[in-house]
Amino acid sequence: MDAGQIALFAGIAGAAGLAGGLLAGLLGVGGGIVIVPALYVALSLTGMDPGLTMQVAVGTSLASIVFTSASSAWGHWGRGAIDTALLKLWAPWILIGTILGGLIGGLVSGQVLIAVFATVALIVALDMILRRPQSGGAERSFSRPVWAGLGIVAGAISAMMGIGGGTVCVPVLNILGYDIRRAVGTSSAIGFVIGVPGAIIYAITGWGQADLPPFSLGYVNLLSLVILVPLTTTVARLGVRIAHTIPQRRLRLLFGLFLILTAANMGRDLVFGPAG
Repeated sequence: MDAGQIALFAGIAGAAGLAGGLLAGLLGVGGGIVIVPALYVALSLTGMDPGLTMQVAVGTSLASIVFTSASSAWGHWGRGAIDTALLKLWAPWILIGTILGGLIGGLVSGQVLIAVFATVALIVALDMILRRPQSGGAERSFSRPVWAGLGIVAGAISAMMGIGGGTVCVPVLNILGYDIRRAVGTSSAIGFVIGVPGAIIYAITGWGQADLPPFSLGYVNLLSLVILVPLTTTVARLGVRIAHTIPQRRLRLLFGLFLILTAANMGRDLVFGPAG
């Protein structure tokens, strides 16, 4: 990258941090689902090797989630919104899934990660648009083997998408009748379980890889991380305050449309290659 490309990359990373933090506070989803496509576009514009673009976007996003999820989980813990019994039941299996997903994501072609992200983003978009969230009620549960299977799948998908788990876990818990605040709070703690091993694995699997952006530790770009973390952790608090004044249904519709456009753009790149 030359100086102009680095400036462009830093600018888009900053915008991603603002949008990711805001949506995390507004909707209770991990900022990674915004940060990953933004970094993907930014890296594509710099002329980076398309085969590495998605790995760097995902690895960097997971590293940022370590900090944002820790901040969010601490706030939810103070409000008693983390279900510790569920966390103890689910977290070990999510950790196993994260390790598997991180190893796969760091070693396979970036095209595989694009396909996974585009597919899951489309599913989440349809969920955002079509389903009305439940507001508590009688909680249901699964048997331990089902929780284990769901945890492994959620961890693997999250590690391959560069997201904190809320995008996958919150809808599952909400369908089971969990209060949305407890679902979001518990998922924020799960994000830390995903972010730490996921970022480490992407840093290791990308170690020594040629043609990475400047200031990269494997597939984790430290320049982006320095820009993203202060913005996402600060703006998420603003998002929480705004969430109490704007209809959630309208926000979910807008976010769903954003994800559909993101999935369509990545699907086009998958078929025809990155534009430009």
